[in-house]
Amino acid sequence: MTASEGFDVQAPSHRRLTVLSGPSGVGKSTVVAEIRRSHPEVWLSVSVTTRSPRPGEKHGVQYFFVDDAGFDRLVAEGELLEWAEFAGNRYGTPRGPVVERLTRGEPVLLEIDLQGARQVRAAMPEARLVFLAPPSWDELVRRLTGRGTEPPDVIERRLAAARVELAAEKEFDLTLVNTSVRDVCAELLTLMVVHP
Repeated sequence: MTASEGFDVQAPSHRRLTVLSGPSGVGKSTVVAEIRRSHPEVWLSVSVTTRSPRPGEKHGVQYFFVDDAGFDRLVAEGELLEWAEFAGNRYGTPRGPVVERLTRGEPVLLEIDLQGARQVRAAMPEARLVFLAPPSWDELVRRLTGRGTEPPDVIERRLAAARVELAAEKEFDLTLVNTSVRDVCAELLTLMVVHP
């Protein structure tokens, strides 16, 4: 089966798809990095983005970095499972690698935004959507402003988006509050039937 062909989302192997979402700055990347370090058998989809790399980011590791024309081609050819625009940049999940690993029954983790989570829910209703929430609004603001990697206008857009994302929490199957990265990782791994 190729990435562009249909597949049976009712198959048991697709139950291992876990989607992690939540507002920017909540700690999704930290949680995912810990899972990758401690449980390499969990496959994390690497997203495609049109944004520029941040210091220390590498092509193919944190993201696949493409220009607008490259992203347009991926959308037009149906190569993305989901995609969204955020803070002036586009992000998407390559469909083929996700389908291949799910077909093999591997635990798959997607770290995506609210729009992407909704698209995955529509495409794969059996996916488990997990919302990562901050301990408080003030803590989320502190994390976003403390990064020091983005100008004030981008931070303001992220905070506005965070308000919308927090309001959508009820659309998710489960909420985990990120008070402890270790605890969040253990709960996610249990959901994916990977024993911590």
